[in-house]
Amino acid sequence: MTIRKMLIRMPVWIMLIVTAALMLFPIVIAMLGSFKTNLELTTGATVFPSKWQFQNYIDAWNKADFSGFTFNSLYVAVFVTVGTLLVSAMAAYAVDRVAFRGKKLFILLQSFTLFISIGAVVLKPQFNLMVSIGLHKSLWGVIIILISAHATAFFMIIGFFRGIPKDLDEAALIDGCNFYSTFWRIILPLLRPALAVVALFTFRNAWNEYILPLVFSLSRPDLQTLPVGLANLRYGAGAAVENQLMLAGACISILPLLVVYIFANRSFMQVTMGSVKG
Repeated sequence: MTIRKMLIRMPVWIMLIVTAALMLFPIVIAMLGSFKTNLELTTGATVFPSKWQFQNYIDAWNKADFSGFTFNSLYVAVFVTVGTLLVSAMAAYAVDRVAFRGKKLFILLQSFTLFISIGAVVLKPQFNLMVSIGLHKSLWGVIIILISAHATAFFMIIGFFRGIPKDLDEAALIDGCNFYSTFWRIILPLLRPALAVVALFTFRNAWNEYILPLVFSLSRPDLQTLPVGLANLRYGAGAAVENQLMLAGACISILPLLVVYIFANRSFMQVTMGSVKG
């Protein structure tokens, strides 16, 4: 690499390094804070702990029902991820491959959910809807609501669909496949990189969801997920604030996300097509 090319690329590398530092800084501070005492964390006198308090992790694990919270979070995140992948992939396939009445309206409605956010305003109608079908005291109420918010996954997958030539569909139809078997046997395997990327983001969002599990577990504490349980760690005996335990619990809760990322990081690439030759 010549000096000229290095000088041209240097601003890009500087920008990437600064961006990475800014993104990692809060995580590093949180990890260091999880090893401090509550007094040291509150005063903020030092960046590094004067004495590493590994006991914080043991106390956080013992004071919170981490096994129950983790199971509930995994239960929600796994089913939301699988459901979102199925719904968004099938919807994207139908929109990209089929001409039907109301197609533009459907895409417009999906885009509205991306740009219009009304936040907690919809919690009451959502909860009332789950009450009407008897799922207000079940994690399935949370799962169904989170799967319904699949617009981001839909647009991500449909972008990959446009890179898959329609000649593959025609070839599959000639070989005897129908519309549905073409999707399951031909198209879906080609979408595995895209599905892995969507699964990672969906799993992360479902794992970190706080408001919905909080609302649906108000009368059922046994249904609390990790974010809800971690918030309860903040207050100890006598309502004393214990931020160090909450930070320790938050660091523990990051581990499943890291595991998922390790398995999905290779799929951060677009589908490359070389299946059809002229």
